[in-house]
Amino acid sequence: MTFLRILSATAAITCLALAPSAQARESLGLYGTWGAFRDPLVPRCYAIAKAEPSAKRRDYEPYAAIGTWPRRGARGQVHFRLSRKLAQNAVITLRVGDRRLQLTGGGGDAWPRSDADNAAITAAMRSARSMTIGSRDNRGLPFGDTYVLPGAASAMDAALIGCARLR
Repeated sequence: MTFLRILSATAAITCLALAPSAQARESLGLYGTWGAFRDPLVPRCYAIAKAEPSAKRRDYEPYAAIGTWPRRGARGQVHFRLSRKLAQNAVITLRVGDRRLQLTGGGGDAWPRSDADNAAITAAMRSARSMTIGSRDNRGLPFGDTYVLPGAASAMDAALIGCARLR
């Protein structure tokens, strides 16, 4: 990855994380194309990255996020904002390294079907080089969003540690 691409990804992650209530979020660090942030007002912490650039049509700006909400007892929760609106009853498939998992979702979002799938995804992200989520959009066309994973484990760890003392 070139320096310019890393810089662009860093700026994009920062923009995603600084959306509506910018004053509440604190940066916990940038790790490759992944960022880690803490929002003590909620409280929550998360690792986040934008999908790789694409010249194809997009309905949304896709990102992957792994969140922790200490008050809810929720740790390492995977969520994807997809690049397109999903077809009704669309099959959503995530490929992380050599693992394939089916996700659930609707509209422009997807997430694991179970806690076991969630744990499998976050574990696979720690050793894989990339992950791709794919489905069919509301026009019936296939699409996929790809993420590079170097830095993801560090961002997930930073988010987890960042919320360790928040209650």
